[in-house]
Amino acid sequence: MAVAPAKSTSSSLSLIPTLGNLHFLRTHRTQFISFSTFPVKTPKPLTTTSSAFSRFAPLNSLVDDNNGITRDGISAAKCPRNLKSRLKNGETLYGMFLLSFSPTIAEIAGLAGYDFLVVDMEHGHGGVSDALPCLHAIAAAGAAAIIRVPETCPTWAKKALDLGPQGIMFPMIESSKDAKKAVSYCRFPPEGIRGSAHPIVRASAYGIDEGYLGNYKDELLIMCQIESGEGVKKVDEIASVDGVDCIQMGPLDLSASLGYLWDPGNKKVKEAMRAAEQGVLNSGAAYLAGFALPHDGPLDMKSRGYKMVSGTVDLGLFRSAVVDDVNRFKQSLMEDSDSEREGEDKDGDEKYWSE
Repeated sequence: MAVAPAKSTSSSLSLIPTLGNLHFLRTHRTQFISFSTFPVKTPKPLTTTSSAFSRFAPLNSLVDDNNGITRDGISAAKCPRNLKSRLKNGETLYGMFLLSFSPTIAEIAGLAGYDFLVVDMEHGHGGVSDALPCLHAIAAAGAAAIIRVPETCPTWAKKALDLGPQGIMFPMIESSKDAKKAVSYCRFPPEGIRGSAHPIVRASAYGIDEGYLGNYKDELLIMCQIESGEGVKKVDEIASVDGVDCIQMGPLDLSASLGYLWDPGNKKVKEAMRAAEQGVLNSGAAYLAGFALPHDGPLDMKSRGYKMVSGTVDLGLFRSAVVDDVNRFKQSLMEDSDSEREGEDKDGDEKYWSE
């Protein structure tokens, strides 16, 4: 069902495989407590130590051992769906990129069983206000949200982190200096330069999560993208920077930087990718993540040590589905037309020979 990608696309997402990768998904069940089981009582005031809140929450987001509220990015260190804890447990995670900024698509993707969903503010049209409803939908579906910021700067990082994603992805990291800056944008002073509004933003459950400041570093997954020849040369230094959790490979931008924009499967591009992958694995400090491509599928990537694989993008998935649907319909029309012509020819022959 997959449709060959257009060569003219320069985004590092357009060549990503489509519906064929869905077999790789691991489905997850989301269970809810029935409201009919609740005893009728006079409601108690909501506090961070009250168990009343947990009665109305999905089982996969109940309070933790310290009665702190958990969610997809709020005090989620002990939540089984927290990305960092799952990676530490040796899991290989499968996800997709969201460029449509559709909360409905985000929710469907989460319910389908993707481990993580990347809300892409670099190549997608939306900004912070568009990303927030997607994070709401992803959380409701029980999946983990990652935000890719448009550029590596403190302003975009601050606004993205205040939304409370489980992870943040920084594009075009080319040196350890770049990586250290990215980490500093995610840390409050004195360890970094992140602006503080923690009592009122979603990241801390709008101040309800009193343990946020003590846990946020353990919960946030910081991802740095390697997508240039310069980044490949220094990948081991980048991966070893304290605070960098994951190195995300960017094969299309890398192919462009090496002079093979139209040919991401070129031998030289593959060699650069393998060198970068080995550098990350040899560092032993960061997890390896990347995009699946038609010539490099999710299972192949897993076999090479990738721990996070993005197998598709919502727009590409929809594009392939609708193009295939239209093509099948047009093909059926052609087949029907051929059948009609054959029938007419047959009728004509019979009439001729009967005379």
